[in-house]
Amino acid sequence: MLTDQKQAQGKMINSRVLQKLRSGDFVRVATVSRVTEPWLSEVIGKLGFDAIWLDMEHRPFGYEIVPPIALACRSTRIDLMTRILKTGYSSPMRNLESGANGIMVPHCCSAAEARQWVEWTRFPPAGRRGFDGSGADADYMLADSLQHLEHANREVFLVLQIEDVEAVDCVEEIAATPGVDLLFVGPGDLTISYGVPMQFEHPKVQRAIDRVAAAASKAGKWWGIPTRTPKAAQEALDRGARMVTCGSDHALLVRGFQDAIQSFGGLKVS
Repeated sequence: MLTDQKQAQGKMINSRVLQKLRSGDFVRVATVSRVTEPWLSEVIGKLGFDAIWLDMEHRPFGYEIVPPIALACRSTRIDLMTRILKTGYSSPMRNLESGANGIMVPHCCSAAEARQWVEWTRFPPAGRRGFDGSGADADYMLADSLQHLEHANREVFLVLQIEDVEAVDCVEEIAATPGVDLLFVGPGDLTISYGVPMQFEHPKVQRAIDRVAAAASKAGKWWGIPTRTPKAAQEALDRGARMVTCGSDHALLVRGFQDAIQSFGGLKVS
């Protein structure tokens, strides 16, 4: 009886993103960068999204917001992917131990850097991540330690953003790095890096995206890209992408209030 209880207590949650990708499906991601109260993350999960993309790169909040959002994600069986601060070893470790399933690294520009992020997100022998065993990812020490090591290396996914000319120039090497799961195009920064700011359809940018897609396919990896509309998402999927974005809290709030002020713009005092 005690053995059964321990197994039930220590049953770690598998990645929904990896489950879908491994089955040949694609994933729908919602971006959270402004409304960090966990209720919104829970609503996103209840609506049927596959993952939340929590942006720590461009926002002022710290690690303290990760555990409650991760808990909201676990309660609805979706994944939490954090775009981390590139501050070194502790950044991915803190996010993973707080309950994130996926780590997104902005501006990865070389295969050497890719290997470094693999080392920091994988336990030996795949990497050099340090062991604690008392975080959310290990069911707060309820999980068997050896099972936790194996589970983390199998169910954590590493996403590297390709958003610089230098990255595109060596994207085949980045994609071929063992332990890298997915390449994610950053089109805004990519246009700036190529000297054609916000010209998303420019031939240089489109050729770069094609090269990322080809590199991912050759290496047996997945790739993704931000998509603002259903049409753009479908075009990306037809191009081979398997991770698309379907809205962000910031954009939806701004557009909602824009619509509201326009809708109420005709009011007047009688």
